[in-house]
Amino acid sequence: MKTVLDNLKGKLVVSCQALENEPLHSPFIMSRMALAAAQGGAAAIRANSVVDIEAIRQQVSLPVIGIIKRDYPESEVFITATMKEVDELMSVSPDIIALDATARPRPGGESLKTLVSRIRARYPAVLLMADISSVDEAVTAQALGFDCVGTTLYGYTAGNSLPENDCAFLKAVLAAVTVPVVAEGNVDTPERAARCLALGAHTVVVGGAITRPQQITERCMAAIDAQSTDGA
Repeated sequence: MKTVLDNLKGKLVVSCQALENEPLHSPFIMSRMALAAAQGGAAAIRANSVVDIEAIRQQVSLPVIGIIKRDYPESEVFITATMKEVDELMSVSPDIIALDATARPRPGGESLKTLVSRIRARYPAVLLMADISSVDEAVTAQALGFDCVGTTLYGYTAGNSLPENDCAFLKAVLAAVTVPVVAEGNVDTPERAARCLALGAHTVVVGGAITRPQQITERCMAAIDAQSTDGA
């Protein structure tokens, strides 16, 4: 029987998120972003917070990859960091839950293995996505039983950096694991999204390049400024 993950193969997921310090922070606005993404052909939505997921579900019937971003003072892990966030997400039953699966210390000193075991025991049917930043973390996530791994946090943790040559990190992850690999993070052009799928990514997630206009504006301004400097 096909799972939601199977149905995402070769397709686009749009991440509709805006944090509290961003101009578009609003469940209503994120729901309209999701509707626009659906009308454009997206196969699923990645969303942050229970209220955003609730609002999005009122607008679209697409599968949802749910997360909760929450800062913990003793840990750099902030994407669905503890069982508290998982329990909150399950109140709206996302199709997939993504969580930080990096090797960084977690809040309360809990191990990733323990957290995954607790989730599986309490919610055996939910699919789990591992947001990783290294090949070793991808291999560990597969061993822990994650249903898929995402390159989400590559370039955002200590010890790895961008840019890279032709999706080199994605290629390395694809070579290291057999579970579906989700290309996510710095997929900033349509051409790069298509390239990720051509290389073998199961699905690709695009966020800021579609749903964060201030970032798009900043990139346009940077290009304009660079041209002005070169022409001076």
